[in-house]
Formats: sequence, C-alpha cells, structure tokens
Amino acid sequence: MTSTPHEAHAALPLSTIGRLKDRLHRHSLMDHLKGLWFARKFKKPGIIVVSGGLPFPKLFNDGGEVHVGNCQFYSGVRLEVGKGAVLRIGKGTYLNRNTVVIAHRQVEIGANCAISWDVVIMDSDMHAMTQDGVEDNRPVIIEDFVWIGCRCIILKGVRIGTGSIIAAGAIVTKDVPPHTVSAGVPARVLHQLKG
Repeated sequence: MTSTPHEAHAALPLSTIGRLKDRLHRHSLMDHLKGLWFARKFKKPGIIVVSGGLPFPKLFNDGGEVHVGNCQFYSGVRLEVGKGAVLRIGKGTYLNRNTVVIAHRQVEIGANCAISWDVVIMDSDMHAMTQDGVEDNRPVIIEDFVWIGCRCIILKGVRIGTGSIIAAGAIVTKDVPPHTVSAGVPARVLHQLKG
C-alpha cells in the first residue's frame, strides 16, 4: 500500500519537519547534495554540508578512521589521516575555507566548534625528529564549543578546553584551559571567560 505525499508528510513528526525547513533555510539543497557526495568517504557520517566553490574539500585517508557528525565543510578543507590514526569531528562543528587537519595518531574536534579559515591542526611534525627515525606523534584534543580564529596553528600534544577562544594568528604549543581567551606566538592565556 502506497501513501500519498500528504499522508507521508503527515507521518513525519512536526519537530522533524521544522528541523528540515530550518536546515534548508540555512544551507542550500546544492550544499546538502555536495555534502552527501563528500560524506561517502567517512565512517558513519552525520549530515554533511559542503559550502563555497572550488576547490572541493578533500580527504586523504591512508588507512585510518574518520568519524564526522553533522558538520559543515567549506571549500579548500583538507583532511589527512594516516594508517591506524583516528580523526573525530563532533556535530555542529564547521571547518572554514582552506583549513588543514593532519591526523597521524589522533585528532578530536568536539561538538559546536567554529574553526575559521586557513587554520592548521596537526598531531605530527610530518617527519622524524630523532635519529631512530620514529615520528613523535601526539594527540590533539579540541573540546566542545571552541572558537579558533583565522590562520591559527594547533600543534601536536595540545588539549584546548571547552568554551575557549583562540585569537587569530596564534600558535598553540601547550594546553589551553577551558573558558579562556588565548593569543600570541606562542599562545598564552589573556583572559578568563565566565563558564
């Protein structure tokens, strides 16, 4: 038995219809279609939206795991995942134009994070720093509700606490406490926010 379009529409909960209308109001159908195309490269993706023109976001996966929630990627985003590495990006997060994420061990970006354009996040030096030829890869953890300004560099072994703001152009070389504003080269805490 088939249902009419009106009956199928009536079967959806009102909250679902509202969310769909809101999503299509914020992001075009074309952005959703591009997102579907990009999402096929992820393991268990959420709803992916791809915005902006060319170049299309790219994923280079050499045998790692990529888990992405409901996210938005802009043109020029580049994700590189090494063998056995894990990249996780939480729901509600967006990566703006030309952001690069390199995960050779583990990079986690929490939910509802705002990553501005030309940001580099890397858990590796991309080459061995010791005579034995072993890379010193250390995880990067970015907790929920973090805002990272344009042209920031987040280096290996760093944890950025919930609700923190990293000012444009900062180079983060050590952990950032939750609910703080950090800036500079190397980045240092300038202000404590109300949590």
